[in-house]
Amino acid sequence: MNLQLHSAISNLKSAISITGSKSETNRLLLLQALFPNITLENTSNSDDSEVMTKALENSQFTIHNSQLVDIHHAGTAMRFLTAYFAVNEGREVVLTGSPRMKERPIKVLVEALQHLGAQISYENEDGFPPIRIKGQKITNNNKVSIPANVSSQYISALLLIAPKLQNGLELTLVGEITSIPYIKMTLALLNDLHIQTSFEGNVIIISPKQEVDSKVMTVESDWSSASYFFSIVALSEIGTEIKLSSYKQNSLQGDSSLVEIYKNLGVETVFENNCIVLRKHAISNLPSLLCNLNSSPDIAQTIVVTCLGLGIGCHLTGLHTLKIKETDRLEALRIELTKLGANISVTNDSLTLVATKEINSSVKIATYNDHRMAMAFAPLALRVPIIIENAEVVSKSYPDFWEDLKNIGFTISEI
Repeated sequence: MNLQLHSAISNLKSAISITGSKSETNRLLLLQALFPNITLENTSNSDDSEVMTKALENSQFTIHNSQLVDIHHAGTAMRFLTAYFAVNEGREVVLTGSPRMKERPIKVLVEALQHLGAQISYENEDGFPPIRIKGQKITNNNKVSIPANVSSQYISALLLIAPKLQNGLELTLVGEITSIPYIKMTLALLNDLHIQTSFEGNVIIISPKQEVDSKVMTVESDWSSASYFFSIVALSEIGTEIKLSSYKQNSLQGDSSLVEIYKNLGVETVFENNCIVLRKHAISNLPSLLCNLNSSPDIAQTIVVTCLGLGIGCHLTGLHTLKIKETDRLEALRIELTKLGANISVTNDSLTLVATKEINSSVKIATYNDHRMAMAFAPLALRVPIIIENAEVVSKSYPDFWEDLKNIGFTISEI
């Protein structure tokens, strides 16, 4: 499905309800599988969370006396379920995914789990899915090291299963740590269940805990999904206002850094009764925006498109994990922004956009089976008509995205 977008929105004042954070939901789904007396509210309706739920509830079918679990494009599910099935005693699964998922590395996590005593082997290429996991009780070693600059999902996967290890876990992170907010999110959720944790220097210790008290846990709405509305407000007229629910001022999500970043782009964020109100209150006069997104790389696509639309440059760093996402996001951004007339360069961990006032109209944006490519480029319709290819990919994290854009005044037609 290809969608053509354009917008003549003026004096916008609207409200949007966004479902729970995919990051929090998937962590809590795994914890609920380990501790079934947890009840969850406001969970994400994303494809990724649905895949995670189905994988935890039941297997799809049996292959060679094993249960085949296909998580499609869901990277978080691949990492978290690798750890979960490793400690799911008596269950043997083959964990697989889409062709792109089979290109995404899993070796760092697998080796860490094997060091702890897990039985995991590769079905095809060494270091990549699909993998065969024979679940068992891990009772011996409780100390392991892992590179600190890998995806934080590897680290969180280990932390989430740690309470169920007989001796808990002592995890040493070697080098400079990436995405600390996501690690802290995992630890905070464990703490909410009264599981003892410590994070000092580069060492994280999780105490064992076989049972937790019954508890209702409410998921905060997704800040990554909010990012597209920050972009829309930034690209709109002064006075534009969008209210989003439900958000916390002391959020666990790293992408809440949007509040400070978009201040530089003329957007004021006000917290009101568990909601945020985004207001365009000024025209940005920045020549170029400088951001280190080491703690929030998922909002890089949104930010660079906002800067293009505002006619300012940007230099974004801390982006090395983007190369192993749904696509190589840095290369995808370079290709698509160049189509629009941008002067952009990328390295293995950074992106530089030169300010330009001219944007090519009615460009077809390829989405590379990546939900964030589709949603990040959509706000640019406030500047020029734009075509989003394979627009249905947004269901991975935000199924209601196109309807929400229509409800605030975007004109969207299928072509």
